[in-house]
Amino acid sequence: MPEMRFHIRWPDGSREACYSPSLVIKDHFAVGQDYPVDEFVSLSRLALGIASDRVRTQFGFPCGRAEAQLARIEATARRQDAGTVHVEAFEE
Repeated sequence: MPEMRFHIRWPDGSREACYSPSLVIKDHFAVGQDYPVDEFVSLSRLALGIASDRVRTQFGFPCGRAEAQLARIEATARRQDAGTVHVEAFEE
């Protein structure tokens, strides 16, 4: 299963390289696009959930790294003021 990283910039200017066990992220985000924080979290939940389910289908258990990444995204989002998350790059 091809894993990838998607690089983002939070409204506070901090950057993060986020992990996904699947390329499904590309179906939900576009490089160069800005997403309101709440929308970014919602799309991350959806995409990382699908990615984790793909791991479960193939290996019989969900992807702990995808779940941990989602938890980090949710925690960071709670610390942000209003603004947008910018998707900077995909890395396969």
